[in-house]
Amino acid sequence: MKSHMYSEIHEQPEVLANILDEEWGRVLSAARILRNRGFRFAMLAARGTSDNAALYAKYLFEVLLGIPTALASPSTFTLYEGRMNLDEVLVIGISQSGESKDILETVSRTRELGASTLAITNNEESSLARAAEIHFYLHAGKEQSVAATKTYTAQLLLLYLLVAALQEEELGADVRRLPDQARSVLAEGRWENTARYRYAEHLVVSSRGYNFATAKEAALKLMEATYVVAQGFSAADLMHGPIAMIGRDFPVVTVVPPGKARPGAKDLVEELADRGADLVVIAEDQAVVDKGAAGFRVPVSCPEELSPILYALPAQLLAHDLALLKGLNPDAPRGLSKVTETW
Repeated sequence: MKSHMYSEIHEQPEVLANILDEEWGRVLSAARILRNRGFRFAMLAARGTSDNAALYAKYLFEVLLGIPTALASPSTFTLYEGRMNLDEVLVIGISQSGESKDILETVSRTRELGASTLAITNNEESSLARAAEIHFYLHAGKEQSVAATKTYTAQLLLLYLLVAALQEEELGADVRRLPDQARSVLAEGRWENTARYRYAEHLVVSSRGYNFATAKEAALKLMEATYVVAQGFSAADLMHGPIAMIGRDFPVVTVVPPGKARPGAKDLVEELADRGADLVVIAEDQAVVDKGAAGFRVPVSCPEELSPILYALPAQLLAHDLALLKGLNPDAPRGLSKVTETW
C-alpha cells in the first residue's frame, strides 16, 4: 500500500492545473487592488514549510518587482506586542491550515497597524482567511500526510502568479506548461543509489537564488520524514565557513538550478567532489548529475524563477524513499501534527 505522502507527491500536477484554472482570476483582481493602493515594502509571515515558500517569494518580490521584502518575526507581535508604522506595506500570511496562531496574530495585528493583508491557505473558511483582506486558496484537497508536499508547491505557484499579476503579465506558456512538466518529472525522473544513505545521521543541502528555498525545504522534509540532522544552506553561505565541516564521505545534497544561479551551484559541486563529499545531485544536466554518487536528472527545462516548483519534487521523493529505507512511516513523523500551534 502506497503512503499518503507518496500519493500526495503525485497529485501535484493536478493541483497546479487547478490553481491555474480556478485562481488566476482572483489573483488578477487582488493585484489590481494592491497596485491601486501601492506598497513600498512586503513582509511575509509563515512557519515551517510555508516559511520556505515565503523565502521563495522574497526572491520574487525583490528580483522581479524591485520591492524590499522581509520574512516576519511573528514573536515581534505575539510575545513583545511590537508596534511599527506599516502604511504602504503588504503583509502576506502563508499557512496550509490557516489556523497557526502566531501567523494569524501577525496578520491581524499588522492589519490594525495599517498594512494591506493577504492570506494563502488550503482552507477557505480558516481563521487566517477571514482575518486577511484578500485570500488565495490552494485547491490542494485534504493533505493527510503530516509532511506537506502538494500544499508547498501550490503556495509557490500562487506566489509566482501574484508577482506576475502585479507586473500586469498574462499567463505565459512557461507557466501553463508546469502541470505537464511536473508529470514528466514524476514519471521519468528516477533516484538511483539512495540506499547508501540509509544510515546517514547528518547531511547538508545546498543551492542558490530562488532555489535556496528548495534547499531549505529539502532539509526540512529530510528531518521530518527520516529524522536525519539536516541543514539547508545557500551555496554562497556554505563557502563562507560551514564548508570546513565537509570532508570525505560527508553527505551533501546539491540542487543545481537553471539560470544565473547555475554556474555557482555547479562550481560548488566541483569543490565538494574534490573534497571527497558523498554527493547527491539534482540537476537538468546529466554530466552534473553524474558527479554525484546518487542523482536525479530533471527531464525538463524551465525559467529559473519557476524551477523551485519542479525541483521540489525530487527532494520530496528523496525524503519519502529514505524514510521507507529506514523503516519509518513518512506519513506520521514522531511528535508532529498537521497543525502546529506556537505563540
